[in-house]
Parts: sequence; C-alpha cells; structure tokens
Amino acid sequence: MSFERTKTEIQRLVAEKIIPGASYAVIQGNQVEQAQVGVAELQPEIKPLWPHAVYDLASVTKVVGTTTVALQLMATGQLAIERPVHDYLPAFENQQVTVLNLMTHTSGISGYIQNRNALPADELLAAIQKLPISQANLNHRVIYTDLGLILTGMIIEKILDQSIQAAVTERVLQPLGLPDATFKPIVAQAVPTTYSSKNGLLQGVVHDPKGQILGEHCGSAGLFASVDDLVQFAKLMLGQVTNPAVLAPATIESLYHDWTPNHHLRRSFGWNLWHMGSERTPIIFHTGYTGTLLMLDRESQSALVFLSNRVHPVAHNANFLPARRRLIAAWIADVVNNQPGGLA
Repeated sequence: MSFERTKTEIQRLVAEKIIPGASYAVIQGNQVEQAQVGVAELQPEIKPLWPHAVYDLASVTKVVGTTTVALQLMATGQLAIERPVHDYLPAFENQQVTVLNLMTHTSGISGYIQNRNALPADELLAAIQKLPISQANLNHRVIYTDLGLILTGMIIEKILDQSIQAAVTERVLQPLGLPDATFKPIVAQAVPTTYSSKNGLLQGVVHDPKGQILGEHCGSAGLFASVDDLVQFAKLMLGQVTNPAVLAPATIESLYHDWTPNHHLRRSFGWNLWHMGSERTPIIFHTGYTGTLLMLDRESQSALVFLSNRVHPVAHNANFLPARRRLIAAWIADVVNNQPGGLA
C-alpha cells in the first residue's frame, strides 16, 4: 500500500500554512495507515494534536448521520422518497418537491432567509419551509444546499418522534460502536475551530451557524468524530464489515450509483459521486466546510479519511479549496497506482 502522493499533499497543506494540522487515514483492503501532522491550535496558543482528537465534521454529518438514518427508514417502508415533502411536512407548501429531491440536491429550493443567523430555531425552520422553488432547477440541476438535509432531518423527526441527532446517536453511532463520535463532545477532546479576540476560541461547539441555532434538530451539521470513528464507518461503507442493523450490504452498494431524477447529474443519495470512467463504479465522497473529507472507492477497496480545522484561526481561507482539489487528485492517483495494471 502506497499513498505517497496523498501524504505529500497533506504535508504541503501544513507546510504552506493552509491548515494548522490534520489527522488522517488511508485504507486499502485490510490495511489501514493513520497519522497526524501539524498542530491542533495556533491561537491563542499553540497546542499539539492528540490521539482520538475529535473534529467538527460539518457537512460530513449529512452522510454519516442523516443519510444513514433515512436509508434505514426507506428499508423499513417508513420513508417513501418519491413522496412529496409536503406529505410529511404540511407547512412545506410546494407539492412537487420529493424527499429524493432533498437528498440529491435537486429540489430547486432558492431564495434567502433574512437575518437567518439571528432567528430562533422555530422561526428558522418555518422560514426554510417557505422558501421559493425554482421550477427550472427542480429535477434538472444539482444545487448543493444544507436546507435539503435539514428538511430531511425534520421528516425523520416526525417519523421517529425524536430529534434527528438523538436518532443518529441511537441508530448509527451506538450500533457501530464508534469510540469517539458524539454531538456533545467533551470540550478538551475537540479540535478548536475559529478564534478571535472578541469571541474567543470556538471549541466543542458546532461551527455552523444553523447548527448552533437548531441544536439537536439539525440534520446537516453538528457531529464531532475522530479518524478512528470514520475508519470504522468507511469499512462498513466499503463492505469490509457488515452491520445489517445499521445498513444492509445491498443498500450500501446502491449508493455507488447516480440517484438524481434523470440519473445523469452525478449525485447519489446524500453522497457526492466522483466518476472515473463509464466502465467503472464511481467513488462516493463528501466534504465539510471545517476542512473534513471522506472518500470511498468500493471497487479498489480504498478510502481516505481527512480531518482538519481549516477554519482555524479564521474561516476565510481562500487557499483551502484548490488545495483540497489537489489532495483529492493525489489520492485518486494513488488509488490508480496501487491497482495491478491500473484502472479502466
């Protein structure tokens, strides 16, 4: 197993001060290599990383948590993804948008909520349900938005009569025996995100503003987890371990395909897709605003777990996105190189 390009790009991220540090793992088959580079904190003081450090996963919460619970409810017939959102949430007035639209980011939800980050939770949820729908985009364009997964979280809450984060904890984190994953981290175990002299250090509290407002009712962000947690989750999603109480193998396999309404828009159910040729199963992956990344290649049995706090000390970080693209390209090149004779 060789992931030298991947490791070089991660070292470069730290060396060029694009991120303070990272905890990561590369997987190929039954081999797992974990490492940490850089530091956990730069301001107000420099602090080293530590084993089992938990990171604010940001939108990676969507695929580990909300998507997984939605798939469970589909399997039991409690959630019908072709049904209109309105059937589950009557305050959502449009009767064309389906749960599948929410989960593939093809809902056409548009517009902007004024003073969004200052609203209390009930007003924010009400405002989300009243946003206009672009008929031009509905079913035809992928426009990524947190709101789809927040709405799916609300639907799950109605079905299960518990908060989405409690549902994820009971139905995903606990059955998988994830050692560190939690929505309520011990502050000292959490890698910090932003810092300012005015607001101090944000540590152990979700960085996402909507996540802060909605708390346990947020299906789009809020989970904190370690590399160890995501390695275990990756093994499930690669089919290396089975846990039918969480997801059946056939359900997991189905995610490595295009779920959009016309099957050509390159999104799976909750997950993003990376195509590497028409004859090959796509890679599924998801990113998080705080600097997190999970990539899963079922065909080569490879994965990348990358956790960083790229928003530390400040969220504005124009160099990170191109650097993340280089990291993804490096990992894919390593995956190809690690296969006998390369990949089709």
